[in-house]
Amino acid sequence: MLSKHAMRIILVVISVVAVSGVGLLVKAQLIPKSFGLYGAYRADAIDEEAQRVVRHGTNASCFGCHPYEAKTHLKGDHKTISCEFCHGTYSDHVKSGKKIADLPVKKGAEITTLCLRCHNTEIKARSTIVIKTVAMPDHLEQQKVKLTHNCNQCHNVHAPLKYINEAKKITGLMEEH
Repeated sequence: MLSKHAMRIILVVISVVAVSGVGLLVKAQLIPKSFGLYGAYRADAIDEEAQRVVRHGTNASCFGCHPYEAKTHLKGDHKTISCEFCHGTYSDHVKSGKKIADLPVKKGAEITTLCLRCHNTEIKARSTIVIKTVAMPDHLEQQKVKLTHNCNQCHNVHAPLKYINEAKKITGLMEEH
């Protein structure tokens, strides 16, 4: 006959083994079959992501149908900015290669509001170096125009310095940018 102490130890060991066994069974049921197939992740996730509907496109997605804007945009200071930043998501405009809706085109004061998302202040990269940008409304005051002017009254929104540089060439006031 075993002592009470030995019985308790055996009961604890049996309990630990039983709980561990149940835990392993539950784990086997909860872990997907593809987990660990190609490393420490669920391999089926690759196929699931590949099947996900594309929501955002690249600028190249837009340039195929908008060649004039592409040509202008790629030569301008905004060439690194996504079309979607100003116009909205690609999937709201195109589905299965076909146009399904128009994207919003900003007009009037909406353009200035959009431009002010980035051009509302100077960007300080370090304490003494300012990245060359435009700070509003200082820019309008420096150019001696009304504070109610919209950005596109002087600038091409896809290539902001295009009109400015063309005007400077015509007047002979060209400077480096």
